[in-house]
Amino acid sequence: QVQLVESGGGLVQPGGSLRLSCAASGVFFRLSVMGWYRQAPGKQRELVAARTSGGSTNYADSVKGRFTISRDTNKNTVYLQMNSLKPEDTAVYYCNGQSLGRDYWGQGTQVTVSS
Repeated sequence: QVQLVESGGGLVQPGGSLRLSCAASGVFFRLSVMGWYRQAPGKQRELVAARTSGGSTNYADSVKGRFTISRDTNKNTVYLQMNSLKPEDTAVYYCNGQSLGRDYWGQGTQVTVSS
């Protein structure tokens, strides 16, 4: 059974930084895409950043220049470095993995940006 486990969320002041990590277990193949989504209260889940096994990346416009996604493809792990955080970044962040037309999700980690 494939499981994605996130870590690294928490409370941070505006302008601060956090690093999220996600590790996949029970996976015996390379996930073609790994990325991060977020969902704020009352809003739909949205893509934050994604990275293919070939190194291509995709970022939401709202995080470009502030967030960086990286992967260890062989270990099926993905990271999200978040800098210059803003209150509007507050959300539950979900790790996502994709392969052969299937989506896998983590349980989510809360990120709160507040003074």
